[in-house]
Amino acid sequence: MFIPAVLIYVALLVVPVIYAFYYSFTEYNGFPTRVPEFVGLDNYRTIFGSTDMTDTMVITAVVAVVGAVLVNLAALGLALLLQRTNRFNTFGRVVMFYPHVLSALVVGFLWQAVLGPQGVVNTMLEKVGTDSLPFLSDPDWALWSMILVIVWSLFGVQLILYLAGLQAVPADLLEAARIDGAGRWRTFRAVTWPSLASTVTVAVITSGISLLKTYDVVVSLTGGGPAGSTKTLAYSILAVSFPQRNIGVASAQAVVLILAAAVLAITVLVLRKRAEDDAESIG
Repeated sequence: MFIPAVLIYVALLVVPVIYAFYYSFTEYNGFPTRVPEFVGLDNYRTIFGSTDMTDTMVITAVVAVVGAVLVNLAALGLALLLQRTNRFNTFGRVVMFYPHVLSALVVGFLWQAVLGPQGVVNTMLEKVGTDSLPFLSDPDWALWSMILVIVWSLFGVQLILYLAGLQAVPADLLEAARIDGAGRWRTFRAVTWPSLASTVTVAVITSGISLLKTYDVVVSLTGGGPAGSTKTLAYSILAVSFPQRNIGVASAQAVVLILAAAVLAITVLVLRKRAEDDAESIG
């Protein structure tokens, strides 16, 4: 069973990544009759020398960092509220997980109908005599509206992770903190938060990588606009570079995205290791 699993992993994950690295150093239009021409680092110079491309990378970084923070804060806060098992909390968990069941494309179209210029919110504002709000028509508003929509659609999985992590917090430590007279906040800082370290690491890395790959919501909610203010790197690869048959640049963008995900994961792991070392030195 081990060898077939390794072969499937290599065929589906390693080989495509190797091809992406190879094509990123070539000029290629994707037609089988055309042989990829080696161009060195030209595709990377194109990416980092283009204002449009660098703006796209900045937007992707903002979406990933801000989105990951908001997703995990919302998921952890709700997990703390819903950790006790009763009928109301069980119903609440189902409701909170519901957005993740929906396709990202459906989520985008749904919120487009709610926040669009002729959407539900602006129609209600006009009926009460208030000016409409540019949720999706102003560049700044559109970016933050998109981030909040993505957070809404993603935090269900992180909520489940944190609920599972809270179940693993040692009950005897919580009881000892209660007997010592520790309040809720002090108990959380001294007992719950350290026990959730591995869960937080997994939740931050998985949510950050998911946000780096944001594409579907961009397509259905904003289409990358207005004025490219919500155009992420994944959207640029799939909706711009590939349709233009610029396989070399698209592959170079994909390599940058892979490296960004690796840097994110390594950074979180290093920060966690440093925090554990600091805690051990204090103890």
